[in-house]
Amino acid sequence: MPNHDRTFNFSAGPAGLPLPVLEQTQREILNFRGCGASILEISHRSAAFIDVLDSARDGIRQLLGANDDFEVLFLQGGSRLQFSMVPINFIQSDTNRGNYVVTGTWSDKAHQEAANCHGTDMIWSGKENGYSDLPNQTDLQSLVTNDAAYLYYTSNETIQGIQFQDDLSFDTVPTICDASSDFLSRPVDMNNYGMIYACAQKNAGPAGVTIVVIRKDLLAPTINECPGYLNYRNHASANSLYNTPPTFSIYMVDLVCQWLLNDIGGLEQMDQINRNKAELLYATIDELPDMYSGHAVPANRSLMNVTFRLPSEKLTELFLKQANDQGLTSLQGHRSVGGIRASIYNSMPQEGVLALRDFMKSFYTQNSCSN
Repeated sequence: MPNHDRTFNFSAGPAGLPLPVLEQTQREILNFRGCGASILEISHRSAAFIDVLDSARDGIRQLLGANDDFEVLFLQGGSRLQFSMVPINFIQSDTNRGNYVVTGTWSDKAHQEAANCHGTDMIWSGKENGYSDLPNQTDLQSLVTNDAAYLYYTSNETIQGIQFQDDLSFDTVPTICDASSDFLSRPVDMNNYGMIYACAQKNAGPAGVTIVVIRKDLLAPTINECPGYLNYRNHASANSLYNTPPTFSIYMVDLVCQWLLNDIGGLEQMDQINRNKAELLYATIDELPDMYSGHAVPANRSLMNVTFRLPSEKLTELFLKQANDQGLTSLQGHRSVGGIRASIYNSMPQEGVLALRDFMKSFYTQNSCSN
């Protein structure tokens, strides 16, 4: 069992937060750094909060290696709002279209929403193979259309447990990436991207804030009629204070960035930790194929969301119950696909993954004859 009367929480999101971050929040929650008020209470235009905002922005820049060519925005509305904001901002005429790579549930939803706003092309879909495999860079390069305003993809699909292992890069169009579930989990080369966005509640903080890192030259005024809140330029011009921002969530993002920089040592170190954690579970799945069946093609397995099935629904229910009894919680697969999903984001300690690995092995020993 984990310590601090806390379970090992494998939730896909909102996900666990680093314990040092939670402990610092606890210390500061009543009187924020001598302000005499909580971070939940101070003005978003106060000097104290502007310091937090600037620190969070600088932390993200440092972790990603994002230079002054990029703006870092703190928005609301989650990925769902980005599904609309992207086409509204990037498709400037009837002759431009968004190119979408559909590799799972979330990129499919993004494409559907964009199609409601503007013209789109789904240039690749993994639906026929059950979203278990991914295209390679060369194949996609040949599929980008001549009228493409951008290429959009999701780096990690949480439901299917499938992940691009490298950045995608296209010389002819800006690349836009929904990195919601692997943001700040590994190094990226920002030169490959026009924009990366992520809702925070997987790796970067609590729910409530969406982080957008966008190239400044892509902040051109929109030609079509665009509601003010949906225009990235407005948020950049207002220093992410176009409306009252989610102050507490941004504060937590800042603490997570400082944890990654100072406690972990940066994204290269975080990536190695995450790879080691994922390998513990995937090795167990491969070792015990009579009990556990992974979803994704091995080369494209997610380091964030380990998805697998058991031979029967009865065994799945028993697995979930016994795991929960041992303090291994939120392991049920997404309601649309079932099975098991172990989300092992940055904040999941190796002890939690080892506990799950050991439980998987003992569960196999106790139930292998009942398949």
